[in-house]
Amino acid sequence: MARRVPALLLALTLASCISGSDHRVPAPQRPMNSPAIALDLPPSRETLACYAELTRDDVRFNMLPDRDYGGGCQQVGAVQLVDFGMPVTNLKGMRCGLARTFVAWIRNGVAPAAQELLGSELVKVESFGTYACRAVIGGAAERAGKVSEHALANAVDVAAFVLRDGRRISIERDWRSPDPGVRAFLDAVHRSACRRFVTVLSPDYNAAHYNHLHLDMGRGSLCR
Repeated sequence: MARRVPALLLALTLASCISGSDHRVPAPQRPMNSPAIALDLPPSRETLACYAELTRDDVRFNMLPDRDYGGGCQQVGAVQLVDFGMPVTNLKGMRCGLARTFVAWIRNGVAPAAQELLGSELVKVESFGTYACRAVIGGAAERAGKVSEHALANAVDVAAFVLRDGRRISIERDWRSPDPGVRAFLDAVHRSACRRFVTVLSPDYNAAHYNHLHLDMGRGSLCR
């Protein structure tokens, strides 16, 4: 069963005058990875609606406290996915909207593509993680010290897919696989991701993404 958002919480918040979507609070001028500071922020309507949608969709999750880690790194409106029917390695905190999109992508994009194109059930997804207090890696953004969407718990890096028949389809090894079925599967999950996430970066983007798909819900739309 999914984690149930307390009925009293929903009743109070939906009836309240809290408005607007999640917002990022200007961070104190502290170095990255400083000791966490609690942020006393009311949950937005967007976040509350997201909690309700995850619950409705039988996703078990824990709501995480809002924290500021310095240098622009924050977790606001984040959750920890506990169980949605598919094991995923290395998941940490992620913004609720990212979690909701990720679950939908796995359930409605990746799993059906594995069955249809590879003839086997998807049984596990391997990730390199979600939240990490760091700058963007690679290119001009790195040189400018731009904060990564990972530093906002708003990105996830996916490395591989494990099938019931024992096959492990990895981005690093199989992105340009000689097997047409494997290439078709990875192309399908990439296209599905581009329809759902705001930014999708693959090995075709730059060398920093040679071994994973970067998926985020940031502000700049890009599919590569």
